[in-house]
Amino acid sequence: MAKILVTGGTGYIGSHTVVELFNAGYEVVVVDDFSNSDPKILDQIEQISGQKPVFVQLDLCNEQEVNLFAQAHQDIEGIIHFAAFKAVGESVQNPLKYYRNNFYSLINILTAFNSRIQLVFSSSCTVYGQPDQLPVTEVAPVKKAESPYGNTKQIAEEILQETCAVTPDLKVIALRYFNPVGAHASALIGELPIGVPQNLVPFITQSAIGKRGAITVYGNDYNTADGSAIRDYIHVVDLAKAHVAAIKRLENSTAANYEVFNVGTGKGSSVLEIIHAFEQSTGEKLNYVIGARREGDIEQIYGNVSHSNEVLGWKAELGLEEMMSSAWNWEKYLRDNPF
Repeated sequence: MAKILVTGGTGYIGSHTVVELFNAGYEVVVVDDFSNSDPKILDQIEQISGQKPVFVQLDLCNEQEVNLFAQAHQDIEGIIHFAAFKAVGESVQNPLKYYRNNFYSLINILTAFNSRIQLVFSSSCTVYGQPDQLPVTEVAPVKKAESPYGNTKQIAEEILQETCAVTPDLKVIALRYFNPVGAHASALIGELPIGVPQNLVPFITQSAIGKRGAITVYGNDYNTADGSAIRDYIHVVDLAKAHVAAIKRLENSTAANYEVFNVGTGKGSSVLEIIHAFEQSTGEKLNYVIGARREGDIEQIYGNVSHSNEVLGWKAELGLEEMMSSAWNWEKYLRDNPF
């Protein structure tokens, strides 16, 4: 099977994707700088899969280092590019950090591999902004980003599309995914935020286990059934499998060399619904308070995923109960086995 490079492969989504690549029979090379992950994840991956990826610690923003890496690994046939900063709130407070990291890393990879590679790009539903119609499809207009993070995804897609237009040998699939949550069924890998979690579910689990105080629901005056914001939550294992499906399409497809797919469940859930789902799945009572809306957030979004279902041959299989219970099992594992 082909050798696949996973950038940011010790991160949350990256580590789960490495496991699914191994399950599908691929060889895997991981690069990461551990800016938002932990080296122990490599051992956890080995415990799950019985295999350990080739690993190179690398700052993808360093052009010379990336060029040397590409020269030493010329047998890499595909790349799944996760390595990017991703917290909406932090990007509003520190935009240059996001523009530097998220652009330089992508440009350096394309340059080092001579733009002749099969690449799956980790994009985001944030490119849609607040959609005019729901569920949002891949042909919906890309709107002005609500945050620097969202803007990096929009511009990165433009970089890839324009490069594909003049580079027939470059084949790219951009996966616009929604809100990944949950953890591997083994409870050996999961979301590992550094410092105070920026995302809802890890804050919920840390609050439930006593690491954090009350959960803040950012706004209860949105135009939704319960007033809280709505997102399309997808289990991280389902999301990881979508990346494997994308690699397989790039290997076998004669389609256009730039394609975009939504990756979600097609169903929106509110913040308060997620809180209640966690309580029902785990039996743990949560303490939460209502706060002001958070800058950079949109009211609601969930995706139409029929294109992914039909063309990629992929479909989300795990529901909210599995998402919440697996996230809780991972949090309890971390309590008993701290990193």
